[in-house]
Amino acid sequence: MPVLKPTDHVATITWLGGVTSKAGPLWAEPADRIMARFAGMEGEVHAGLTVPSCSRMTPQYPERTEIRNTRQFSVLCAEELTEIAERMGIAALSPSLVGASMVLSGIPDFSHLPPGSRLQGVSGATLVVNLNNRPCTIPAKAIEAAHPGFGAKFKRAATDRRGIVAWVEREGVFAVGDTVRLHIPDQRPWKLLDAALRA
Repeated sequence: MPVLKPTDHVATITWLGGVTSKAGPLWAEPADRIMARFAGMEGEVHAGLTVPSCSRMTPQYPERTEIRNTRQFSVLCAEELTEIAERMGIAALSPSLVGASMVLSGIPDFSHLPPGSRLQGVSGATLVVNLNNRPCTIPAKAIEAAHPGFGAKFKRAATDRRGIVAWVEREGVFAVGDTVRLHIPDQRPWKLLDAALRA
């Protein structure tokens, strides 16, 4: 019996790119197409099968513990990116400035997709949704350079709109203009979820 349900929610890839250097402010180089490997995007700083854990994982592991890399891709929603720019008070916010790997248009409430969902491209390339991406101050320097006086506004404006982080389940090509279908876990939410989050 299938455990993932294909949905009618299909998005279009409007932007692709990758961060190729950790030197200087965060910046993702745009690309027309990318090859998604099991270790992530070739030449991208977030690629790798494993990664040292960061401060966000300290309830689970000591910092810099080697763990599975579930943040190979940073996927944003075009509509949410527009909302972030509006909340910041600027005309538009380039995906390059926030280190995006992919921007999709057409899936509502994108930043809150169920963990374990799949985003499957026309080539068969498939990303597994890990968690929503929490806003941070890292993009602030790049944003400030492009939009003086606005870098510090990103973190607050991007709350609940920062997209998701994902890892590669099946290799393949993603290209700008391709469609991506959402597949969701075929199970109900855990009935103790709200109580556990309030504890």
